[in-house]
Formats: sequence, structure tokens, C-alpha cells
Amino acid sequence: MQRTNGAAPKKKMWAYGYQISPPQPESRLAEIQVLLDHEHTDAKSRAHTWEGRFVHEEEVTHILVVSDSPDQHQEVNRKLEAALKSLAAGYSMTVPLAVAEDPVIKAVLPSEVN
Repeated sequence: MQRTNGAAPKKKMWAYGYQISPPQPESRLAEIQVLLDHEHTDAKSRAHTWEGRFVHEEEVTHILVVSDSPDQHQEVNRKLEAALKSLAAGYSMTVPLAVAEDPVIKAVLPSEVN
């Protein structure tokens, strides 16, 4: 973690996802939503980052997780996987990827297009 201009160091962030197939309606995911909300609140109370969000698509339902740890063997993951198994739907998990601390965004001016 680097310090810039005397600012507090930034936490390294990680993202990974669960892919649920076939896609699930929101009504079947209510129990999992409660779990995601609870885990987010619990992480905040401990000054950590852990948040999971649903991304619904036509072919698959995703749960996108952003965390301050790449560890996928935490209690929250075991609870989430148990809840997913209870849906009787297949799921897989992606590997954690580091989220860039300072993403480079290049603005393109209208005069530069073409």
C-alpha cells in the first residue's frame, strides 16, 4: 500500500464472482440476498470490505464479490456456497482478481475521433 500526498494508504481490493446456471429469479435468491446484506454489514463493522451483488443475465445469474481479501475460503464463502447448493442449481466461482488502485482513464476528445 502506497502513500500519496500524506493520504492514508489504500486497501488492495479483489473481485471474484459466482456464476449460477440456470439463471435464478429474484424470488429464489431472497435468502442469499439476506446473507449478502448481513455479510456486508458485518465486514463494515470490522473495518473490512466485503460486498456481494447480483447481476442478472439471460443465460446466467452472477454474484459479483468485492473484498479486501483474495481468500475464498472464508466463513462467508462457505455460507454462500451452502445457500447456493440448496437452490439445486449449478454454480462455479472465478478466481480473485486484483482491482486496480488507480485505473488509467483516457479521455477522448471529439477532435481526436477519426
